[in-house]
Amino acid sequence: MKILGRAVRVIDDEGRFIDDIDTDQIFHNRFLTITDQAKMAEHAFSNLDGWQDYPKRARTGDILLCGANFGAGSSRQQAVDCFKALGVGAIVARSFASIYLRNAINAGLPVIQAPELKPDDINDGDELELDLETGQIRDISTGRTIAGIAASDVQLAILKAGSLLDLAE
Repeated sequence: MKILGRAVRVIDDEGRFIDDIDTDQIFHNRFLTITDQAKMAEHAFSNLDGWQDYPKRARTGDILLCGANFGAGSSRQQAVDCFKALGVGAIVARSFASIYLRNAINAGLPVIQAPELKPDDINDGDELELDLETGQIRDISTGRTIAGIAASDVQLAILKAGSLLDLAE
């Protein structure tokens, strides 16, 4: 299973990945009364300094490149759903908080862990191809390849079905 999309590095003003982005930074608790997933899109990264405007810049199919421990904190499902509503194609992170990783997989949001990923490996706007079966991240714009962790057979089955609930039907 392969995914194509535009690279968007979630970095700070100094060009470093922002580690430990928690679910409150992804989807602030003041928006938890929103139940329409489509409306969640406009609040993605609503509490992450320097990234509050991301929903206006987002393009369908974006591949977010993130630092370590992405999605730390609560089990807030909206922190996954807001990216799905925006049309984010996948999230690649050096590592994910375990509950965020499981929520993303169950919701059918493709994720790849790439522990060796560095911010200068890929440029914003580069066209990427993710191979979920091998974990390989290929920068089509530069020809560079970065190793990630392949999806499990269960994860692939969930993604191909659309979500865990779709797989259960």
